[in-house]
Amino acid sequence: MGMDKVIEKKKGIRPKHIVWGLGILVIAFLLYKVVFAETSSTFRAEKDKLTISTVEDGLFNDYITVIGNVEPITTIFLDAEEGGKVEEKLIEEGEMVKKGDVILKLRNNDLNLSIMNSESSMAYQTNELRNTQIQMEQQKIQNKQQLLQIDYEILRLARNYEQQKALFDEELIAKEDFLKAEEDYLRAKKNRELIFMKLVQDSIFRENQKIQMDQNLGNMHLNLKVVQQRREDLNVKAPVDGQLGLLEAEIGESISKGQRIGQINILDNFKIKALIDEHYIDRVKRDLPATLDRNGTNFNLKVRKVYPEVRNGQFEIDLVFNGTTPDNIRTGQTYHIKLELGESGKAVLLARGGFFQSTGGQWVYVLNENESEATKRNIKIGKQNPQYYEVLEGLNAGEKVITSGYEMFGTNDRIVMK
Repeated sequence: MGMDKVIEKKKGIRPKHIVWGLGILVIAFLLYKVVFAETSSTFRAEKDKLTISTVEDGLFNDYITVIGNVEPITTIFLDAEEGGKVEEKLIEEGEMVKKGDVILKLRNNDLNLSIMNSESSMAYQTNELRNTQIQMEQQKIQNKQQLLQIDYEILRLARNYEQQKALFDEELIAKEDFLKAEEDYLRAKKNRELIFMKLVQDSIFRENQKIQMDQNLGNMHLNLKVVQQRREDLNVKAPVDGQLGLLEAEIGESISKGQRIGQINILDNFKIKALIDEHYIDRVKRDLPATLDRNGTNFNLKVRKVYPEVRNGQFEIDLVFNGTTPDNIRTGQTYHIKLELGESGKAVLLARGGFFQSTGGQWVYVLNENESEATKRNIKIGKQNPQYYEVLEGLNAGEKVITSGYEMFGTNDRIVMK
């Protein structure tokens, strides 16, 4: 019986060993990625194309720079007191005017006709009142004549009564003749009392009527002046001395009553009007100091008025010069103004940059020590001026930050420098 043949194991690497080895390498690589590799998203950027700023300890000047336009400190608007068609234009824009100078002449035929009718009507009423006053004076004279006449009559009857009484006492006349003379005399005296009472009442009535008529006449004269002034208002005049800065009227153009047609600028002083971002509306107050530089010389200003209305994300302020005014300043000139919002103080400073538009100042990319990469870090920003942000939390002096725009970085947490 034959013996079984012993099969010897083959030595060397077999295919299954290769498979097992590859599997072990894959598992080891995955473990390395899980344990040791960086899990955050990464963006590779060219360092020389980025703006990198160093965080500093320094003095933070709390100010903003705004652009302001020079305007006259006072502007008087010209409105048409009466409507009409422009007949003549005597003064052009930009010319200096004196108070009372005629700038425009208007023509209004309907107004002229109305004024003529009013003048005629008031002249008639005035004449009627004057005639009434004359009649009252004549009546007053007649009343005096009547009183004088009755006094004369009483005097005559009194004399006759005395004579008749004397004759009656001597029994030279009949009693009836004496009684008639006595009755005539007494009736005349009673009649005088009635006439006198009537004259007193007439006098009081006439005096009151005269006062009323004088008032009416005075009112008519005032009305006549007003009517005549309407004709004068067809001449548009300068209300003050100044410069005619705007005139929107041409010959032949129809102007409505109350229409604004121009303005006069008072050039004895100037103000500067500036627009400011609404972000600062709670910090800009009246009397805040400001400066502007002109040819190397600083001029002081202060905020005179803050307009509360916000339009297109901005609000207006008026500034006036606090002391010396620049020579040859002109309406419409533009200046860059440094507006102080608060006192200076020590702070951690970060240069302004485009990153703020992407992050709102809530985080930045901070470089490591060898500047080979930058990682995302949350920060807190306080005040800002045209050069720096005031950093309240998250950064220390000496650290370096990418301050250029972050648009290209997307949502990556890490920036690796090439």
